[in-house]
Amino acid sequence: MRAGRVGKTALVSQVAVVVRRVLREPVSTRPLSELAYVLLAAPVTVLGVLYVIVSLAVGVALAVTAIGIPLISWAVPGTRGFTAFRRHRAAGLLGERIPDPPPFRPPPGLLSRVSAGLRDSVGWRSVRYLLVTLLLDVVGLYVVLVTWAWGLIALTYPIQFALGVNQSTIVVDGQVHRGLIVHGIVADTWPAVLLVSVAGVALLLLAPWAVRVFLLADRLLMRRMLGRAGAAARIRDLERSRAYAIEDVAATVRRIERDLHDGVQARMVALAMNLTMLNETLGPDVSEQSRNLLTAALDHAKDGIGELRHMVSGIHPPALDAGLETALGTLAARSPIPVDVRAELPERPTEAIETIAYFSVAELLTNVSKHSGADRATVELTETEGRLVLRVCDEGRGGANLDNGTGLRGLTERVGTVDGRLAVDSPVGGPTVITIELPLHT
Repeated sequence: MRAGRVGKTALVSQVAVVVRRVLREPVSTRPLSELAYVLLAAPVTVLGVLYVIVSLAVGVALAVTAIGIPLISWAVPGTRGFTAFRRHRAAGLLGERIPDPPPFRPPPGLLSRVSAGLRDSVGWRSVRYLLVTLLLDVVGLYVVLVTWAWGLIALTYPIQFALGVNQSTIVVDGQVHRGLIVHGIVADTWPAVLLVSVAGVALLLLAPWAVRVFLLADRLLMRRMLGRAGAAARIRDLERSRAYAIEDVAATVRRIERDLHDGVQARMVALAMNLTMLNETLGPDVSEQSRNLLTAALDHAKDGIGELRHMVSGIHPPALDAGLETALGTLAARSPIPVDVRAELPERPTEAIETIAYFSVAELLTNVSKHSGADRATVELTETEGRLVLRVCDEGRGGANLDNGTGLRGLTERVGTVDGRLAVDSPVGGPTVITIELPLHT
């Protein structure tokens, strides 16, 4: 019996908790935020749909002219603003945080801009979302009208009845009735008026849950159409992680180079200077064996400095501090054959990209001098549609391909770490043109 009483007590306690929550829900913060979201989102959706219909209709109508297709390409990315408003309102009022898509960054040039606009997948998803959400928002406004609006009207109907407002007139069996008409029944007596008020209380208690059920569909639609697809999100996260790793490696290598240059190399130079001074201050009474040991130590120190300088320059050439164009000029000056450098780069790439480009050109020039038989080479550095383009050309014997040795394959793997591309055009008899495309930024 005691167990049965405990069970009944627990059941009564749970029911009391549910009742208290139901009674408090209409005046809590969450339902009011959800109501504000529905009322704010619907007008923006209507504006967005009008924007889509007008802009696309005008663009299609003018497609036979020169401005029709560009108009569509500009209109599609413009829908991003309407869906961005919806995402931000959902984050602030519903706590539904949909990650922002990548921003629309069209490349320079009119044709490139038009092509990027027409291929903007985020913009087209925004168009579809606005068209589908228009019907959903109509349903949401209807739910708000039936629950919140009619609930408030019915709850306050006793006051309206006493003041004589919100009254309709109807004649039933020759008698004139004035009051609120609900399904053909006139609430013109106080018992009926109080019954309408009770119905208003019921609607207000139901309103938060009805709106919440509606918002479940809205949340699912938003995640499906505005959120990143699983595979796309994963790929983008991996790309971002790889970019961070590449930049971190570049920064680490740069720090090692500076530590070697400013630390170990400076100490080695100081050691060589001290050994030189010691050798010059030795008196004639020093044995020949000691002098030979000191001379050998000085030679080893000089050799170590040379090897260290070569290693440091292989980690990060100091000329890169002044920019890729200057570094390539220095590289060309040290080449065994004459090299013409033509550089036109309005924007400086990131440090990792500059390093990859520098060592790629260095290896290509080494191949030219060793294997091509050319007496001259050309290095071109340009920017095309947001990408760094390197071309190394020579008039040698040609015949270079990715299967001849590991040099070009290694270069392909190196530039591939940042989504770069390497193309070889080298017919037998020459000329040889090797093109490397890299992003300006990782």
